[in-house]
Parts: sequence; structure tokens; C-alpha cells
Amino acid sequence: MSCNNAISISKDEVLIKIHVIPSSSQSLFPAGYNSWRQCIEVKVKAAAKENKANSEVIEKISKYFNILPKNVYIVSGQEGREKIVSIKNIQKRDVCRKIEESLNGL
Repeated sequence: MSCNNAISISKDEVLIKIHVIPSSSQSLFPAGYNSWRQCIEVKVKAAAKENKANSEVIEKISKYFNILPKNVYIVSGQEGREKIVSIKNIQKRDVCRKIEESLNGL
């Protein structure tokens, strides 16, 4: 499994295409790779209202990569399930490696 189609670089940030699954029984990043949409899936417990799911997405991703939440923000898709998230102060190869290890059960 390669997540390269879901991850790109723009200036000094790494961009990740994600698909959010709100109101899940568990909160999980990465929850899988959607090859049809070519994005990383994220499960959040919060409902998709009042920006709660977006806040949880940022929290999960920042904790996963051990970076400050201020270095993670949603570039597009704030009101939908398909989003592009920007992560600063991290390398694309590190993002890909960590996500692929998680999804492959390493």
C-alpha cells in the first residue's frame, strides 16, 4: 500500500488528502486508505457540526505526528468529509513512512 497519491508538498508544508468519518465509535488516524478516493481515512467521535469534527481531526493528526496543533490546519473542505490538511515542520517522507507503517500493521 502506498499513500503517495494522498500526500503532496506545497511550499514548506505537507498536504494530506483525508476522508473524515464523523460520529464513529472510536477516534483513529489513520483509519485506512481509500484507494478509490486516494485519501487517508480519519475516524472521529465528534459529530460533524459546530466545527467539532474538524477540531478533533486537527487534534488527532497533531498527536499522531507529535507536533503542535498550530502546525496542522484544514486548507479546504471545512464543511465536507473530503478535506486537505496542511502539516508544517515535518518532511513528506516521514509522513508517508509513519502512515504506511500504521496501515500495514508495523
